[in-house]
Amino acid sequence: MASVWEYANPRKFMHTSDWLLPGVAWAAAVVTTVGLVWGFFFTPDDFRQGSTVKIVFLHVPSALMAINAWIMMLVASLIWVIRRHHVSALAAKAAAPAGLVMTAIALITGALWGQPIWGTWWVWDPRLTSFLILFLFYLGYIALWSSIEDPDTGADLTAVLCLVGSVFALLSRYAAFFWTQGLHQGASLSLQPGTRMDWAYKAPLYISMVGFGLIFLALVLLGTRTEIRARRMKALLTRERMN
Repeated sequence: MASVWEYANPRKFMHTSDWLLPGVAWAAAVVTTVGLVWGFFFTPDDFRQGSTVKIVFLHVPSALMAINAWIMMLVASLIWVIRRHHVSALAAKAAAPAGLVMTAIALITGALWGQPIWGTWWVWDPRLTSFLILFLFYLGYIALWSSIEDPDTGADLTAVLCLVGSVFALLSRYAAFFWTQGLHQGASLSLQPGTRMDWAYKAPLYISMVGFGLIFLALVLLGTRTEIRARRMKALLTRERMN
């Protein structure tokens, strides 16, 4: 564990991410491109939903990362509260815009998928509603960071907001199990017995999920590096003014 906490040091984090970020970014671009091209152009149409079902290759990975991004923010925020490591707070802050974009993509693609299948762009289904609330929590989280000048106070307050918002992140993930009468279909992928999706769709979907995960990681690394540089710049300007 001692080696893990070394990366809470901004200098150590910057050194490691300097060589890690380019590799992650390139891997994200390649893997995501392979998954999406395979899924959209080299998979057959579904016998019920036709080509509309191919939205799954955007919708599922983005929805998955929208939820996991908030969970990552929660873990990073708890590390800040418990151990006061600034890099963890900055990583949580950097993850929020990426999570917001992932949530927006999931909501938009869900509407595009739902209209021809359900006959409507939106329903107040438990999973959709909790996902919309999660989107609003992302907006509130980013706004709260922007409205507080002191970074430590901002990290403390956003950690509390992140803890509350995690309820809706979990509801977004497990709403189908809590409310079986919802219009939203069950999980496309599951560890439970029974075939939910043919491997013709499952293979490119898994690749797209990995690609979106790498995109999120690259954005968090880039955003955290930017936050560290901004804080260093602010400290230098403060010293100059004092001198």
